[in-house]
Amino acid sequence: MSANFDPLPATDVTSTPLIISPPMQRVPLGRAELLGQTLSAPRVTPRILPAPRILVFDSGLGGLTVFREVARARPDARLLYAADDAMFPYGAIEEPRLVARVVALMEQFIAAHRPDLIVVACNTASTLVLPGLRQRFTVPFVGTVPAIKPACAASETRRVSVLGTEATVKREYTQALIRQFASDCRVTLVGSPRLAHYAERELAGDPVDDEALRAEISPCFVDDGARTDTVVLACTHYPLLTERLAQVAPWPVRFLDPAPAIARRVVELVGPRSGGPASAPAPALFTSGRAAPDALAAALKAFGLASGTAESAPESAPAR
Repeated sequence: MSANFDPLPATDVTSTPLIISPPMQRVPLGRAELLGQTLSAPRVTPRILPAPRILVFDSGLGGLTVFREVARARPDARLLYAADDAMFPYGAIEEPRLVARVVALMEQFIAAHRPDLIVVACNTASTLVLPGLRQRFTVPFVGTVPAIKPACAASETRRVSVLGTEATVKREYTQALIRQFASDCRVTLVGSPRLAHYAERELAGDPVDDEALRAEISPCFVDDGARTDTVVLACTHYPLLTERLAQVAPWPVRFLDPAPAIARRVVELVGPRSGGPASAPAPALFTSGRAAPDALAAALKAFGLASGTAESAPESAPAR
Protein backbone atom coordinates (compact mmCIF):
# COMPACT_ATOMS: atom_id res chain seq x y z
CA MET A 1 0.00 0.00 0.00
CA SER A 2 1.05 3.60 -0.22
CA ALA A 3 2.38 3.42 3.33
CA ASN A 4 5.41 1.72 1.76
CA PHE A 5 6.30 4.71 -0.39
CA ASP A 6 9.20 6.93 0.59
CA PRO A 7 8.04 10.31 1.91
CA LEU A 8 8.70 13.49 0.00
CA PRO A 9 11.64 15.63 1.11
CA ALA A 10 10.80 17.62 4.22
CA THR A 11 9.03 20.82 3.18
CA ASP A 12 7.07 23.40 5.14
CA VAL A 13 4.06 23.15 2.85
CA THR A 14 2.02 25.45 5.06
CA SER A 15 4.14 28.58 4.79
CA THR A 16 5.97 27.85 1.53
CA PRO A 17 4.09 26.13 -1.29
CA LEU A 18 5.93 23.42 -3.14
CA ILE A 19 6.03 24.20 -6.87
CA ILE A 20 6.56 21.30 -9.24
CA SER A 21 7.40 21.68 -12.89
CA PRO A 22 7.67 18.52 -15.03
CA PRO A 23 9.59 16.63 -16.22
CA MET A 24 9.93 14.60 -13.04
CA GLN A 25 11.55 11.30 -12.15
CA ARG A 26 9.52 8.24 -13.03
CA VAL A 27 8.18 5.97 -10.32
CA PRO A 28 10.08 2.64 -10.17
CA LEU A 29 8.14 -0.13 -11.84
CA GLY A 30 7.13 -1.97 -8.69
CA ARG A 31 5.85 1.16 -7.05
CA ALA A 32 4.02 2.29 -10.16
CA GLU A 33 2.12 -0.98 -10.26
CA LEU A 34 1.27 -0.75 -6.59
CA LEU A 35 0.23 2.87 -6.90
CA GLY A 36 -2.10 1.97 -9.74
CA GLN A 37 -4.06 -0.24 -7.37
CA THR A 38 -4.84 2.87 -5.34
CA LEU A 39 -5.47 5.42 -8.05
CA SER A 40 -7.65 3.30 -10.31
CA ALA A 41 -10.30 0.95 -9.10
CA PRO A 42 -10.02 -2.69 -10.13
CA ARG A 43 -12.31 -3.99 -12.80
CA VAL A 44 -15.78 -4.37 -11.32
CA THR A 45 -18.70 -5.65 -13.34
CA PRO A 46 -21.36 -2.90 -13.32
CA ARG A 47 -24.76 -3.95 -12.03
CA ILE A 48 -28.18 -2.36 -12.39
CA LEU A 49 -29.39 -2.28 -8.81
CA PRO A 50 -32.79 -0.93 -7.82
CA ALA A 51 -32.53 1.02 -4.57
CA PRO A 52 -28.91 0.00 -3.83
CA ARG A 53 -27.62 0.38 -0.30
CA ILE A 54 -24.66 2.77 -0.46
CA LEU A 55 -22.41 3.66 2.47
CA VAL A 56 -20.50 6.96 2.30
CA PHE A 57 -17.59 7.05 4.75
CA ASP A 58 -15.30 9.85 5.92
CA SER A 59 -13.30 10.86 8.97
CA GLY A 60 -15.70 13.72 9.61
CA LEU A 61 -18.17 15.92 7.77
CA GLY A 62 -16.26 16.47 4.53
CA GLY A 63 -17.85 13.41 2.97
CA LEU A 64 -21.17 15.22 3.06
CA THR A 65 -20.15 16.96 -0.16
CA VAL A 66 -19.79 13.54 -1.78
CA PHE A 67 -22.95 12.21 -0.12
CA ARG A 68 -24.90 15.12 -1.63
CA GLU A 69 -23.78 14.31 -5.17
CA VAL A 70 -24.41 10.58 -4.77
CA ALA A 71 -27.90 11.34 -3.43
CA ARG A 72 -28.60 13.55 -6.44
CA ALA A 73 -27.42 10.85 -8.83
CA ARG A 74 -29.32 8.02 -7.11
CA PRO A 75 -32.14 9.57 -5.03
CA ASP A 76 -33.76 6.13 -4.84
CA ALA A 77 -30.71 4.61 -3.14
CA ARG A 78 -30.77 3.55 0.51
CA LEU A 79 -27.95 5.76 1.68
CA LEU A 80 -25.99 5.71 4.90
CA TYR A 81 -23.38 8.21 6.09
CA ALA A 82 -20.66 7.14 8.52
CA ALA A 83 -18.17 9.53 10.09
CA ASP A 84 -15.23 8.41 12.19
CA ASP A 85 -15.30 11.69 14.08
CA ALA A 86 -13.73 10.04 17.12
CA MET A 87 -10.44 10.03 15.16
CA PHE A 88 -10.78 13.24 13.13
CA PRO A 89 -8.52 14.38 11.50
CA TYR A 90 -7.01 11.34 9.80
CA GLY A 91 -3.95 13.22 8.59
CA ALA A 92 -2.59 13.34 12.15
CA ILE A 93 -2.70 9.55 12.69
CA GLU A 94 0.23 7.17 12.10
CA GLU A 95 -0.35 5.18 8.92
CA PRO A 96 -0.33 1.63 10.38
CA ARG A 97 -2.82 2.66 13.08
CA LEU A 98 -5.06 4.36 10.53
CA VAL A 99 -5.08 1.32 8.25
CA ALA A 100 -6.02 -0.98 11.14
CA ARG A 101 -8.68 1.45 12.28
CA VAL A 102 -10.44 1.80 8.94
CA VAL A 103 -10.32 -1.93 8.17
CA ALA A 104 -11.90 -2.70 11.56
CA LEU A 105 -14.59 -0.07 11.06
CA MET A 106 -15.42 -1.37 7.59
CA GLU A 107 -15.73 -4.89 8.92
CA GLN A 108 -18.26 -3.63 11.44
CA PHE A 109 -20.20 -1.51 8.96
CA ILE A 110 -20.38 -4.27 6.37
CA ALA A 111 -21.61 -6.82 8.91
CA ALA A 112 -24.22 -4.47 10.34
CA HIS A 113 -25.53 -2.73 7.21
CA ARG A 114 -24.72 -5.01 4.22
CA PRO A 115 -23.97 -2.22 1.71
CA ASP A 116 -23.92 -2.93 -2.02
CA LEU A 117 -21.17 -0.33 -2.48
CA ILE A 118 -18.97 1.81 -0.23
CA VAL A 119 -17.66 5.27 -1.08
CA VAL A 120 -14.53 6.24 0.83
CA ALA A 121 -15.02 10.01 0.70
CA CYS A 122 -11.62 10.84 2.15
CA ASN A 123 -8.34 11.37 0.30
CA THR A 124 -6.19 10.14 3.18
CA ALA A 125 -8.13 6.95 3.77
CA SER A 126 -8.43 6.26 0.04
CA THR A 127 -4.73 6.39 -0.66
CA LEU A 128 -3.67 4.41 2.40
CA VAL A 129 -6.40 1.84 2.90
CA LEU A 130 -8.21 1.13 -0.37
CA PRO A 131 -5.90 -1.64 -1.62
CA GLY A 132 -6.25 -3.49 1.68
CA LEU A 133 -10.02 -3.02 1.76
CA ARG A 134 -10.39 -4.37 -1.77
CA GLN A 135 -8.31 -7.42 -0.91
CA ARG A 136 -10.24 -8.16 2.28
CA PHE A 137 -13.85 -7.48 1.27
CA THR A 138 -15.94 -8.35 -1.78
CA VAL A 139 -18.00 -5.15 -1.57
CA PRO A 140 -16.99 -2.67 -4.32
CA PHE A 141 -15.22 0.46 -3.07
CA VAL A 142 -15.07 3.86 -4.75
CA GLY A 143 -12.24 6.08 -3.54
CA THR A 144 -11.26 9.73 -3.71
CA VAL A 145 -8.15 11.24 -5.32
CA PRO A 146 -7.27 14.85 -6.18
CA ALA A 147 -8.83 15.97 -9.48
CA ILE A 148 -5.49 16.88 -11.03
CA LYS A 149 -6.23 15.40 -14.45
CA PRO A 150 -9.40 17.45 -15.17
CA ALA A 151 -7.84 20.53 -13.57
CA CYS A 152 -4.86 20.48 -15.91
CA ALA A 153 -7.05 19.71 -18.89
CA ALA A 154 -9.26 22.72 -18.15
CA SER A 155 -6.60 25.26 -17.14
CA GLU A 156 -6.05 28.00 -19.69
CA THR A 157 -3.07 29.62 -17.97
CA ARG A 158 -1.41 26.23 -17.24
CA ARG A 159 -1.15 27.29 -13.58
CA VAL A 160 -2.90 24.88 -11.21
CA SER A 161 -2.81 24.68 -7.42
CA VAL A 162 -3.67 21.62 -5.36
CA LEU A 163 -5.10 22.57 -1.97
CA GLY A 164 -5.18 19.64 0.42
CA THR A 165 -4.25 18.55 3.90
CA GLU A 166 -0.57 18.49 4.79
CA ALA A 167 -0.61 14.69 4.54
CA THR A 168 -2.25 14.64 1.10
CA VAL A 169 0.15 17.03 -0.61
CA LYS A 170 3.18 15.13 0.74
CA ARG A 171 2.10 11.71 -0.49
CA GLU A 172 3.54 9.90 -3.48
CA TYR A 173 0.13 9.34 -5.06
CA THR A 174 -0.27 13.12 -5.49
CA GLN A 175 3.17 13.28 -7.10
CA ALA A 176 2.22 10.42 -9.41
CA LEU A 177 -0.92 12.21 -10.58
CA ILE A 178 1.14 15.28 -11.38
CA ARG A 179 3.70 13.24 -13.32
CA GLN A 180 0.97 11.53 -15.28
CA PHE A 181 -1.42 14.38 -16.04
CA ALA A 182 0.38 17.73 -15.56
CA SER A 183 3.17 17.51 -18.12
CA ASP A 184 2.57 21.02 -19.44
CA CYS A 185 1.30 22.67 -16.25
CA ARG A 186 3.02 24.37 -13.36
CA VAL A 187 1.50 22.82 -10.24
CA THR A 188 1.66 24.36 -6.78
CA LEU A 189 1.00 22.07 -3.81
CA VAL A 190 -0.43 23.78 -0.74
CA GLY A 191 -0.97 21.90 2.52
CA SER A 192 -3.46 23.46 4.90
CA PRO A 193 -3.33 22.40 8.57
CA ARG A 194 -6.59 24.17 9.50
CA LEU A 195 -9.05 24.30 6.61
CA ALA A 196 -10.77 20.98 7.34
CA HIS A 197 -11.34 22.12 10.93
CA TYR A 198 -12.73 25.41 9.61
CA ALA A 199 -15.20 23.50 7.43
CA GLU A 200 -16.38 21.48 10.43
CA ARG A 201 -16.83 24.70 12.40
CA GLU A 202 -18.81 26.22 9.55
CA LEU A 203 -21.35 23.40 9.65
CA ALA A 204 -21.51 23.55 13.45
CA GLY A 205 -22.52 27.22 13.31
CA ASP A 206 -19.15 28.59 14.45
CA PRO A 207 -17.54 30.01 11.28
CA VAL A 208 -14.07 31.54 11.28
CA ASP A 209 -13.47 35.03 9.94
CA ASP A 210 -12.44 35.88 6.40
CA GLU A 211 -8.84 36.59 7.32
CA ALA A 212 -8.38 33.07 8.70
CA LEU A 213 -9.66 31.57 5.44
CA ARG A 214 -7.58 33.95 3.34
CA ALA A 215 -4.42 32.93 5.17
CA GLU A 216 -5.01 29.25 4.39
CA ILE A 217 -5.59 29.67 0.66
CA SER A 218 -3.30 32.59 -0.24
CA PRO A 219 -0.33 30.34 -1.25
CA CYS A 220 -2.56 28.84 -3.96
CA PHE A 221 -2.58 32.10 -5.90
CA VAL A 222 0.58 32.37 -7.98
CA ASP A 223 1.28 35.19 -10.42
CA ASP A 224 4.54 34.59 -12.27
CA GLY A 225 3.41 36.27 -15.47
CA ALA A 226 0.53 33.81 -15.74
CA ARG A 227 -1.97 33.58 -12.91
CA THR A 228 -3.34 30.48 -11.26
CA ASP A 229 -6.79 29.85 -12.73
CA THR A 230 -7.69 26.47 -11.19
CA VAL A 231 -7.52 25.24 -7.58
CA VAL A 232 -8.06 21.54 -6.93
CA LEU A 233 -9.91 20.98 -3.66
CA ALA A 234 -8.01 17.86 -2.57
CA CYS A 235 -9.99 17.32 0.63
CA THR A 236 -13.69 16.58 0.65
CA HIS A 237 -14.15 19.07 3.51
CA TYR A 238 -13.10 22.03 1.41
CA PRO A 239 -16.12 22.23 -0.94
CA LEU A 240 -18.18 22.99 2.17
CA LEU A 241 -16.44 26.38 2.07
CA THR A 242 -16.42 27.01 -1.68
CA GLU A 243 -18.59 30.14 -1.61
CA ARG A 244 -16.53 31.71 1.16
CA LEU A 245 -13.25 30.75 -0.50
CA ALA A 246 -14.40 32.49 -3.68
CA GLN A 247 -15.20 35.62 -1.68
CA VAL A 248 -11.74 35.87 -0.08
CA ALA A 249 -9.74 34.85 -3.17
CA PRO A 250 -7.51 37.63 -4.60
CA TRP A 251 -8.85 36.91 -8.10
CA PRO A 252 -11.45 34.57 -9.61
CA VAL A 253 -10.41 30.95 -10.06
CA ARG A 254 -12.13 27.65 -10.72
CA PHE A 255 -12.41 25.61 -7.49
CA LEU A 256 -12.57 21.99 -8.60
CA ASP A 257 -14.71 19.68 -6.46
CA PRO A 258 -14.17 15.90 -6.96
CA ALA A 259 -17.64 14.96 -5.70
CA PRO A 260 -19.49 15.00 -9.08
CA ALA A 261 -16.91 12.65 -10.60
CA ILE A 262 -17.24 10.29 -7.65
CA ALA A 263 -21.01 10.23 -8.06
CA ARG A 264 -20.60 9.41 -11.76
CA ARG A 265 -18.37 6.47 -10.84
CA VAL A 266 -21.03 5.24 -8.41
CA VAL A 267 -23.64 5.34 -11.18
CA GLU A 268 -21.28 3.41 -13.46
CA LEU A 269 -21.15 0.60 -10.89
CA VAL A 270 -24.77 0.42 -9.69
CA GLY A 271 -26.60 1.86 -12.67
CA PRO A 272 -28.79 4.95 -13.09
CA ARG A 273 -31.93 5.65 -11.11
CA SER A 274 -34.38 2.84 -11.64
CA GLY A 275 -37.52 4.95 -11.32
CA GLY A 276 -38.25 4.05 -7.71
CA PRO A 277 -39.34 6.63 -5.15
CA ALA A 278 -36.84 8.85 -3.36
CA SER A 279 -35.54 7.35 -0.16
CA ALA A 280 -36.26 8.66 3.31
CA PRO A 281 -33.61 10.79 5.08
CA ALA A 282 -30.47 8.73 5.49
CA PRO A 283 -29.09 7.83 8.91
CA ALA A 284 -25.81 9.44 9.97
CA LEU A 285 -23.49 7.39 12.16
CA PHE A 286 -20.79 9.01 14.32
CA THR A 287 -18.17 6.84 15.99
CA SER A 288 -17.67 9.35 18.81
CA GLY A 289 -21.18 8.70 20.09
CA ARG A 290 -21.63 12.45 20.59
CA ALA A 291 -24.99 14.01 19.85
CA ALA A 292 -25.00 16.66 17.13
CA PRO A 293 -25.58 20.24 18.39
CA ASP A 294 -28.59 22.06 16.99
CA ALA A 295 -26.69 23.92 14.26
CA LEU A 296 -25.04 20.73 13.02
CA ALA A 297 -28.31 18.80 13.19
CA ALA A 298 -29.89 21.45 10.96
CA ALA A 299 -26.97 21.23 8.53
CA LEU A 300 -27.24 17.44 8.37
CA LYS A 301 -30.96 17.75 7.66
CA ALA A 302 -30.18 20.13 4.78
CA PHE A 303 -27.95 17.42 3.28
CA GLY A 304 -30.79 14.88 3.54
CA LEU A 305 -29.57 13.16 6.69
CA ALA A 306 -31.31 12.22 9.89
CA SER A 307 -29.17 13.33 12.84
CA GLY A 308 -28.71 11.98 16.32
CA THR A 309 -27.52 8.47 15.49
CA ALA A 310 -24.34 7.22 17.15
CA GLU A 311 -22.26 4.16 16.44
CA SER A 312 -19.27 3.47 18.63
CA ALA A 313 -16.11 2.10 17.08
CA PRO A 314 -15.50 -1.62 17.60
CA GLU A 315 -12.99 -2.69 20.22
CA SER A 316 -10.71 -3.95 17.44
CA ALA A 317 -10.42 -0.44 15.99
CA PRO A 318 -7.34 1.18 17.53
CA ALA A 319 -8.00 4.37 19.45
CA ARG A 320 -5.71 7.35 19.75
